[in-house]
Amino acid sequence: MSRIGLKPIPVPKDGEVTLEGTSLTVKGPKGQLSQAIPAGMEIVTEGEQLHVKRASDEKQHRSLHGLTRSLVANMVEGVTRGFEKNLELVGVGYRAAKQGQNLVLTVGYSHPVTIEPEEGIEIDVPAPTRISVKGIDKQLVGNTAAVIRHVRPPEPYKGKGIKYQGEHIRRKVGKTGK
Repeated sequence: MSRIGLKPIPVPKDGEVTLEGTSLTVKGPKGQLSQAIPAGMEIVTEGEQLHVKRASDEKQHRSLHGLTRSLVANMVEGVTRGFEKNLELVGVGYRAAKQGQNLVLTVGYSHPVTIEPEEGIEIDVPAPTRISVKGIDKQLVGNTAAVIRHVRPPEPYKGKGIKYQGEHIRRKVGKTGK
C-alpha cells in the first residue's frame, strides 16, 4: 500500500484546481501548470483537499499512485510558493554574472560560458559566487540547476567547481612527495 499516495493534498485558498478529462490544471498566484493524469488514477476533491485514488491493486496502478500524488502536490506547491535551487561557485577567479536574462559563467575555461534559461525559469545572481534558480515547475528548476552545475562539476582534490548550496564534496588525498 502506498503511504505517499494516501496522503491528502491541501489546496490553499488562493489556488484553483480544475480537472478536464485526463488533464489537471492548477492555477495560483505565481502562475499555472498542467499535467496529464495517468490512466487508472483519479483525482477527487473533498473540501479544501485533493485525494488521489487508484482503480485497482495491479502493480502498474500501485506504482503510479504515489508518483501521481507527488506530481500533483508539487504542482500545487509550485504555483503557490514556487521552488528555488541555490548554487555556489568555488575556485579562484570563478564568478557568475547576468547579461539580460542570460547567465554568464567564468569558471576557468578560455571563454565565458553563457546559459540561456528556459521559459518560466528565473536566474538570479545575488553575489558573484552564488546563483539562484527559481520557478514554479520543480522538475524544470532542478534540471536547469543541473545544467548549470554540469558546466564545471566540483572536483574531489581541491573542491573547485559549481556545487549545490549545502552539498558536501568528498575529498580525496592527493599525491604525497618523498
